[in-house]
Amino acid sequence: MQQVLLIIDVQPCFNPPQWLVEGINRLLGRMPSVATVERHDESRTPFARQLGWQPAADDHSLVAAEQVFIKHGYGPTPEILDYLKSLSPERVLVCGIQTDTCVLAAGFALFDAGLQPTLITDLTVGSSLDRSGQLGVDLWRHHFKHLTTTDELLR
Repeated sequence: MQQVLLIIDVQPCFNPPQWLVEGINRLLGRMPSVATVERHDESRTPFARQLGWQPAADDHSLVAAEQVFIKHGYGPTPEILDYLKSLSPERVLVCGIQTDTCVLAAGFALFDAGLQPTLITDLTVGSSLDRSGQLGVDLWRHHFKHLTTTDELLR
């Protein structure tokens, strides 16, 4: 099956747990990989004004994906979606930071772009609202159906 790995915002300002970085690293090299890095630009996304918080303006990915794209805000950019579509995957495996916000936003964008988003449930961390990520997993299952785990991918 043609798959691509989409890694959402695994970067220093979100303080990802080491198990998440190590788990993602186990998948690198097995399929094409793309990482997003969320950076702050108040003129593009009003994090500071509306939320009183913002990601770093110069953060970087903590995983060595084949392609890294910068985004400003929750969802993937049109450039990310175009690149993913150019790979013609049967499914896009999604993992990363904030299952119930940025990861879920990626799921909606992938779905709307005609791709099949598939969440890697054991390689995601929720937002401060639900650090376990279970809320995001439940929402993903409801909206997109497709879930997998690292063990299933490494078989």
